[in-house]
Amino acid sequence: MSDEELLTERLTLSRPTPTDIDAILAIHADPLACKHNPSDALVTREDATGLFYRWDAHWHANGFGYWVVRRRGSAVALGFCGLKYISERVLNLFYRFAPDYWGQGIATESATAVVRRATSRLPDHSVIARVRPDNVASQHVAIRAGLGRAEHLDGNGEDGLDWVYVL
Repeated sequence: MSDEELLTERLTLSRPTPTDIDAILAIHADPLACKHNPSDALVTREDATGLFYRWDAHWHANGFGYWVVRRRGSAVALGFCGLKYISERVLNLFYRFAPDYWGQGIATESATAVVRRATSRLPDHSVIARVRPDNVASQHVAIRAGLGRAEHLDGNGEDGLDWVYVL
Protein backbone atom coordinates (compact mmCIF):
# COMPACT_ATOMS: atom_id res chain seq x y z
CA MET A 1 0.00 0.00 0.00
CA SER A 2 2.43 2.65 -1.17
CA ASP A 3 0.52 5.54 -2.63
CA GLU A 4 1.33 9.08 -1.71
CA GLU A 5 -1.85 10.49 -3.26
CA LEU A 6 -5.47 9.41 -3.16
CA LEU A 7 -8.21 11.11 -5.17
CA THR A 8 -11.93 11.25 -4.51
CA GLU A 9 -14.67 13.02 -6.39
CA ARG A 10 -13.96 16.35 -4.67
CA LEU A 11 -10.72 15.84 -2.76
CA THR A 12 -7.02 15.18 -3.03
CA LEU A 13 -5.39 13.32 -0.17
CA SER A 14 -1.61 13.61 -0.30
CA ARG A 15 1.34 12.61 1.82
CA PRO A 16 2.29 15.48 4.14
CA THR A 17 5.45 17.43 3.44
CA PRO A 18 7.30 19.93 5.63
CA THR A 19 5.24 22.69 3.97
CA ASP A 20 2.20 21.25 5.80
CA ILE A 21 3.60 21.82 9.29
CA ASP A 22 1.76 25.14 9.68
CA ALA A 23 -1.54 23.44 8.76
CA ILE A 24 -0.81 20.64 11.23
CA LEU A 25 -0.31 23.28 13.91
CA ALA A 26 -3.36 25.36 12.95
CA ILE A 27 -5.75 22.41 13.05
CA HIS A 28 -4.25 20.71 16.10
CA ALA A 29 -4.10 24.01 18.02
CA ASP A 30 -7.81 24.65 17.45
CA PRO A 31 -9.62 23.81 20.72
CA LEU A 32 -12.78 22.83 18.86
CA ALA A 33 -10.91 20.48 16.49
CA CYS A 34 -9.35 18.72 19.49
CA LYS A 35 -12.35 19.00 21.82
CA HIS A 36 -12.84 15.24 22.08
CA ASN A 37 -9.11 14.44 22.14
CA PRO A 38 -7.45 17.24 24.10
CA SER A 39 -4.23 15.26 24.47
CA ASP A 40 -3.77 15.71 20.69
CA ALA A 41 -3.74 19.51 20.99
CA LEU A 42 -0.56 21.26 19.92
CA VAL A 43 0.77 24.57 21.16
CA THR A 44 3.98 25.35 19.27
CA ARG A 45 5.37 24.95 15.79
CA GLU A 46 7.98 22.69 17.36
CA ASP A 47 5.14 20.40 18.51
CA ALA A 48 3.72 20.35 14.97
CA THR A 49 7.14 19.64 13.50
CA GLY A 50 7.55 16.68 15.84
CA LEU A 51 4.12 15.36 14.86
CA PHE A 52 4.96 15.76 11.16
CA TYR A 53 8.16 13.75 11.60
CA ARG A 54 6.30 10.97 13.45
CA TRP A 55 3.79 10.82 10.59
CA ASP A 56 6.64 10.88 8.07
CA ALA A 57 8.43 8.03 9.85
CA HIS A 58 5.30 5.90 9.54
CA TRP A 59 5.20 6.67 5.80
CA HIS A 60 8.87 5.70 5.43
CA ALA A 61 8.41 2.46 7.36
CA ASN A 62 5.10 1.34 5.84
CA GLY A 63 4.43 3.16 2.56
CA PHE A 64 1.25 4.76 3.90
CA GLY A 65 0.05 6.91 6.76
CA TYR A 66 -1.92 10.10 7.27
CA TRP A 67 -2.77 12.23 4.26
CA VAL A 68 -3.41 15.98 4.04
CA VAL A 69 -6.89 16.55 2.65
CA ARG A 70 -7.52 19.38 0.18
CA ARG A 71 -10.21 20.21 -2.33
CA ARG A 72 -9.03 19.27 -5.80
CA GLY A 73 -7.03 22.13 -7.26
CA SER A 74 -6.67 23.97 -3.94
CA ALA A 75 -3.61 24.42 -1.75
CA VAL A 76 -5.67 24.87 1.44
CA ALA A 77 -5.42 22.00 3.92
CA LEU A 78 -8.89 21.10 5.19
CA GLY A 79 -7.62 18.48 7.58
CA PHE A 80 -6.04 15.06 7.81
CA CYS A 81 -7.19 11.50 7.31
CA GLY A 82 -5.35 8.23 7.13
CA LEU A 83 -4.16 5.05 8.77
CA LYS A 84 -1.40 3.96 11.08
CA TYR A 85 -0.46 0.65 12.57
CA ILE A 86 -1.47 0.09 16.16
CA SER A 87 -0.50 -3.59 16.07
CA GLU A 88 0.73 -6.08 13.49
CA ARG A 89 -2.49 -6.38 11.49
CA VAL A 90 -4.61 -3.60 12.95
CA LEU A 91 -4.82 -0.12 11.45
CA ASN A 92 -6.20 2.91 13.23
CA LEU A 93 -8.36 5.20 11.10
CA PHE A 94 -7.72 8.85 11.97
CA TYR A 95 -9.54 11.95 10.77
CA ARG A 96 -9.36 15.51 12.01
CA PHE A 97 -10.57 18.57 10.14
CA ALA A 98 -10.66 22.30 10.69
CA PRO A 99 -14.10 23.18 12.11
CA ASP A 100 -14.76 25.52 9.16
CA TYR A 101 -15.10 22.41 6.99
CA TRP A 102 -17.32 20.32 9.25
CA GLY A 103 -20.75 19.30 8.00
CA GLN A 104 -19.73 19.19 4.32
CA GLY A 105 -19.17 15.44 4.02
CA ILE A 106 -15.41 15.90 3.69
CA ALA A 107 -14.52 13.63 6.61
CA THR A 108 -16.86 10.92 5.35
CA GLU A 109 -15.55 11.16 1.79
CA SER A 110 -11.95 11.02 3.01
CA ALA A 111 -12.46 8.21 5.51
CA THR A 112 -14.42 6.12 3.00
CA ALA A 113 -11.64 6.45 0.42
CA VAL A 114 -8.99 5.57 2.99
CA VAL A 115 -10.91 2.49 4.18
CA ARG A 116 -11.45 1.34 0.58
CA ARG A 117 -7.74 1.71 -0.11
CA ALA A 118 -6.88 -0.29 3.01
CA THR A 119 -9.27 -3.11 2.24
CA SER A 120 -8.02 -3.41 -1.34
CA ARG A 121 -4.31 -3.18 -0.50
CA LEU A 122 -4.23 -4.81 2.94
CA PRO A 123 -7.21 -7.20 2.97
CA ASP A 124 -5.87 -9.25 5.88
CA HIS A 125 -5.77 -6.19 8.17
CA SER A 126 -8.51 -4.84 10.44
CA VAL A 127 -9.36 -1.16 10.42
CA ILE A 128 -10.59 0.42 13.63
CA ALA A 129 -11.67 3.88 14.71
CA ARG A 130 -11.62 4.90 18.35
CA VAL A 131 -14.34 7.46 19.03
CA ARG A 132 -15.50 9.23 22.17
CA PRO A 133 -19.11 8.37 23.13
CA ASP A 134 -20.15 12.03 22.94
CA ASN A 135 -18.56 12.62 19.51
CA VAL A 136 -21.65 11.76 17.49
CA ALA A 137 -20.32 13.31 14.27
CA SER A 138 -17.20 11.14 14.37
CA GLN A 139 -19.33 8.06 15.03
CA HIS A 140 -21.34 8.86 11.90
CA VAL A 141 -18.14 9.19 9.84
CA ALA A 142 -16.91 5.79 11.03
CA ILE A 143 -20.25 4.15 10.23
CA ARG A 144 -20.51 5.79 6.79
CA ALA A 145 -16.96 4.62 6.05
CA GLY A 146 -18.14 1.05 6.60
CA LEU A 147 -17.13 0.38 10.21
CA GLY A 148 -19.44 -0.97 12.88
CA ARG A 149 -19.36 -0.62 16.63
CA ALA A 150 -17.62 -3.44 18.49
CA GLU A 151 -18.72 -2.80 22.08
CA HIS A 152 -16.60 -5.67 23.43
CA LEU A 153 -13.50 -3.68 22.38
CA ASP A 154 -14.50 -0.40 24.05
CA GLY A 155 -11.96 0.80 26.58
CA ASN A 156 -10.11 3.73 28.02
CA GLY A 157 -7.92 5.81 25.75
CA GLU A 158 -5.71 8.75 26.61
CA ASP A 159 -8.65 11.12 26.98
CA GLY A 160 -11.30 8.81 28.38
CA LEU A 161 -13.60 6.08 27.18
CA ASP A 162 -13.21 5.08 23.53
CA TRP A 163 -15.96 3.37 21.62
CA VAL A 164 -14.35 1.15 19.01
CA TYR A 165 -15.64 0.80 15.46
CA VAL A 166 -14.26 -2.05 13.34
CA LEU A 167 -14.24 -3.06 9.72
